[in-house]
Amino acid sequence: MNLKPAKSKSTLVVVLAATSFFSVTASAQTITGTPGLPSATTTINGLQIPVPPPEFKGKIERNATASEPYWAPQIAPAKGSPNVLLIMTDDTGYGTPSTFGGVIPTPALDRVAAMGVSFTNFNSTALCSPTRAALITGRNHHSVGFGVIAEQATGYPGYNSIIADDKATVGTILKDNGYRTSWFGKNHNTPAFQVSQNGPFDQWPIGMGFEYFYGFMGGDTSQWTPGPLMRNTTPIYPYVGDTDYNLITAMADEAIDYMNRINTLAPEQPFFVYYVPGGVHAPHHPTKEWIDKISDMHLFDKGWNELRATIFANQKKLGVIPQHAELTPWPKDLLKPWDTLTDDEKKMFIRQVDVFAAYVAYTDHEIGRVIQAVDDMGKLDNTIVMYISGDNGGSAEGTLIGTPNEVAAFNGVNVPIKDQLAEFYDEWGSNETNPHMTVAWSWAFDTPFSWTKQVASHFGGIRQGMAIAWPDVIKDKGGIRHQFHHVIDIVPTILEATGITPPAVVNGVPQSPIEGVSMAYLFDAANTDAPSTHHTQYFEMMGDHAIYHDGWIGSTKVVRPPWEITGPVNQDPAGTPWELYDLNKDWTQAHDVAAENPEKLKEMQALFWKEAEKYQVLPLDASVATRLVTPRPSLTAGRDEFVWKGTFTGTPNGDAPSVLNTSYTITAEVDVPEGGGDGMILTQGGRFGGYGFYLLKGKPVVTWNLLDLERIRWEGADALSAGKHTVEFDFKYDGLGMGTLAYNSMSGIGRSGTGELKVDGKVVATQKMEKTIPLILQWDENLDVGADTGTGVDDKDYQTPFAFTGTLEKVTLKVAPPVLTEADKTKLKEAMVTKD
Repeated sequence: MNLKPAKSKSTLVVVLAATSFFSVTASAQTITGTPGLPSATTTINGLQIPVPPPEFKGKIERNATASEPYWAPQIAPAKGSPNVLLIMTDDTGYGTPSTFGGVIPTPALDRVAAMGVSFTNFNSTALCSPTRAALITGRNHHSVGFGVIAEQATGYPGYNSIIADDKATVGTILKDNGYRTSWFGKNHNTPAFQVSQNGPFDQWPIGMGFEYFYGFMGGDTSQWTPGPLMRNTTPIYPYVGDTDYNLITAMADEAIDYMNRINTLAPEQPFFVYYVPGGVHAPHHPTKEWIDKISDMHLFDKGWNELRATIFANQKKLGVIPQHAELTPWPKDLLKPWDTLTDDEKKMFIRQVDVFAAYVAYTDHEIGRVIQAVDDMGKLDNTIVMYISGDNGGSAEGTLIGTPNEVAAFNGVNVPIKDQLAEFYDEWGSNETNPHMTVAWSWAFDTPFSWTKQVASHFGGIRQGMAIAWPDVIKDKGGIRHQFHHVIDIVPTILEATGITPPAVVNGVPQSPIEGVSMAYLFDAANTDAPSTHHTQYFEMMGDHAIYHDGWIGSTKVVRPPWEITGPVNQDPAGTPWELYDLNKDWTQAHDVAAENPEKLKEMQALFWKEAEKYQVLPLDASVATRLVTPRPSLTAGRDEFVWKGTFTGTPNGDAPSVLNTSYTITAEVDVPEGGGDGMILTQGGRFGGYGFYLLKGKPVVTWNLLDLERIRWEGADALSAGKHTVEFDFKYDGLGMGTLAYNSMSGIGRSGTGELKVDGKVVATQKMEKTIPLILQWDENLDVGADTGTGVDDKDYQTPFAFTGTLEKVTLKVAPPVLTEADKTKLKEAMVTKD
């Protein structure tokens, strides 16, 4: 099957080499037009990118009249090369979309499947950043430094969150071969300590080969007030003053405008659009229109157990699971059966899932608009549309009961059902909540498999539905493929389909091999039942691990439910017991056959350790939440004093000084105008967790927002007079501090502390805070001085941006982490032995 578009008869062909890449002769160079004229173009062999400066082939004399100009041919893809639209949603289990048996309508994914082929055995890494790093590089996630999400990076090669120069992305490869490249939506592949305006920018999308970026840098964000939202490297705030703004729609608008712009300026120019919306990662933020539409369908009234049965039956009818596949059992010891719930629980859980389902449908609808825009240009027939449903399985991070604020869940705080009903039911999904649903729904949406996101050893965490369409080439419309493949296979598939050679050298750096294999052989109906070309694949995430090889998978037992992110840590993940599954007979991992096949299990275990060493998987580390606050490089590393002069907004969480689990002092030298001062002095976080130090009608105020569940407030009795003043907030922390994290203990964090508010050296308010936020503030908000760029820590006090009306001459933050004595360390070690 020749996937390369036919050349124009007028094309001059210069063959540089006769090597072959997959089924396509990719190294044949073609020059279109007359060399030397401005209209000439050339393809490149692609082995070295960017190509060396071209030789000047004109003539230069002393005078221009006796000289001959020469324009080197512009680099362009081969004539007729396809556009590529690579789409991936977030946190979506296999059984979620209608295309793969789900009850939630996803017509855009249905459309892609109907135009092309569906893949039922396509796998991820079980977590966001790792899957995305593998997707854009064609290498395993540990190979490119993303063994975990960027915010959990540690100082090991497989976990440092840095995509090394010897592993160029598909953006770089396509760009240097003449494509226009862009990225819309979620990034999460820039080190968390490099996302500030200080850069460096080589690990940002524009530094990784994507010429245009519109999206957010972290793992998730509010769709109502997204932050930090970037256009290339510039923060933007399009939602200010727009009460109807939602990023899911705004991003589709932006991508459509971009593609139309490219098409208008250069109709023959092929483009690569990487489209990765925040949906449906928490917070679940669909519009009210979509919530009402889904709620009126009553899809979930019979509960999660009936939902699983329905999805399973649909999957067999559609043929997206084999007829012999078994539904894995419901984990009654972990998750309550629906018929055992109270009426209040059922009511709240249905509200949670209606909002999630609305988010799924809404996200797919906007993706459909992007696909339709390509069709409206008349370019859909020669566009490769890859639509991956989820970067991992359904998320269990909403806890067993769901949460109106995922920041609270990541700090180990649960909101009881009665409080959810009383305080958040009607607002669930609005900008007043940061919600996530209960684990049980996520487990159901992973039907027919067991487990969820974060679990790399079982298909509930790693199996993704996917469809690929290319109408001009894929003629098996509506076909289904069951061959095993992995997210690292997307890049080689794109390269084969576009006829582009994987580079050997990029920017002078020799490249490591691409580790995936092409799936393009499955575009041909003749290969429907062909053996998979992807034979071996390891999996590992936070200590949980597995190895696939030719129809068998060895999987470690799940020893930490993924909704337990702040509990005790397995200190010996390498010693976790194993299970074994024969996938030729047991497609869903329903039957562990380790006891019957001890030699096969040993063979698979040995293969895992071989692959783990090869791909930088070691050392295994089972820690989860505590890795969020592990010391790592940043603008704040090694510093205990920070000074700002005047307004300075937009420092992201990963590059901002932390005041968690430490004593600290904020001192502001201000000049209050006549008539009184107002506005923000210093803030970090926002509506769902953070602090603010500000003047309110002239009075100094400090507010600590404890995860939108409680607000602790210090306020001076008198307004500041006009003129210069020094206002200070001094907080003394009672816990042992960050040093305890070296022992994976939660005992020293989230402790109490006492704050004193002072004006010109005089104490004007004192209060003890019995609990503090232990792990992380609202991560999609900034640290701001002189204004508030996101949401406020207390909407009753002020509305953003709440700019300071006087003059901020100097703001100083000093942090003083407690120092552990040797005796403290010994006690903590003893406590850990007892606890674990």
